[in-house]
Amino acid sequence: MDNTSKKRAHCVALFSGGLDSALAILLMLKQDIEVTAITFMTHFGCDLGDRSSCGSDPYPAAEKFGFNVKLMHLGQKFVDIVKAPRFGYGKNMNPCVDCRILMLSEAKEFMEMSGADFIVTGEVMGQRPKSQVKDKLNLTAKEAGLKGKLLRPLSAKLLEPTDAELSGLVDREKLEGISGRSRKRQMELAKEFGLEDYPSPASGCLLTDSGYSNRLRDLLAHTDNITFNDLNLLRHGRHFRLDDNTKLIVGRNDSDNKGILANKQEHHVQIEAMGIGSPITLLIGDASEANLEKAAQITARYSSAKNEPKVNVTLFKDSSEEEIVVAPTSPEDLQAKSLS
Repeated sequence: MDNTSKKRAHCVALFSGGLDSALAILLMLKQDIEVTAITFMTHFGCDLGDRSSCGSDPYPAAEKFGFNVKLMHLGQKFVDIVKAPRFGYGKNMNPCVDCRILMLSEAKEFMEMSGADFIVTGEVMGQRPKSQVKDKLNLTAKEAGLKGKLLRPLSAKLLEPTDAELSGLVDREKLEGISGRSRKRQMELAKEFGLEDYPSPASGCLLTDSGYSNRLRDLLAHTDNITFNDLNLLRHGRHFRLDDNTKLIVGRNDSDNKGILANKQEHHVQIEAMGIGSPITLLIGDASEANLEKAAQITARYSSAKNEPKVNVTLFKDSSEEEIVVAPTSPEDLQAKSLS
């Protein structure tokens, strides 16, 4: 046995399925470094079962280039960060710096458990003005306890050498020095590696969406104990606030209606105009007579009978059904109550 042979390095890579993180991994594979990729999931991210939701399915690239992908859900840890991020929000409800620290901290635990040598991300210096400037890159590494252990291959030549580079596990000269928002160099690398199927640069995080963020702010302001079911429902339909204790969710299409029904709880009141084109509506909160009537009027407004003077609407409450006749509410009233 040749005792002088070089140890094969092993890294843990944060992999979103997007172009930058894929290229970071390919730069490691090119140096014969073993890669175990982690794709983190949250209640505010993409549905990997629906590629159209974000276009960042991690598996095709993993299968094509020969590396493993592990899915890891951040669960309540991430929900707690969204409620009160130490380093604040981005433009909407996105706590990007805190999010990155949490992901890196979880990756560090996995690195230590698996005996890997370092962590890799696809971050590019200057690509995102708040979370990927040099001081924030240094901050996230420090807060996650990864000083010297966090390699960003796409911008490595612009950053301090990591332990892996200094020890010779990684050849620094074969890394990149990319900065800024242009993707010209990334697209060149993609062509070199034969990476053809990658999404356009867009976040799959719902917290960057203004409409979703409005609904989430409202939920946080009016709900003491938020459940994952509450968060799942934020993805579906139009949302209306009837009073401090009551909200309404109205399906926009068949997909919304299915999502609403899939997350319906026993204490929710289902409302529908039967026998015509109608949304599925959920009333959550105070099922008073006034709120039920208002919910029925809003449901009628979004039904195919919205221009009729009166519409029959059915309330499904406590295993019973009740039909009431209402006039569709006015567009002005909808706008006043809308959260979407």
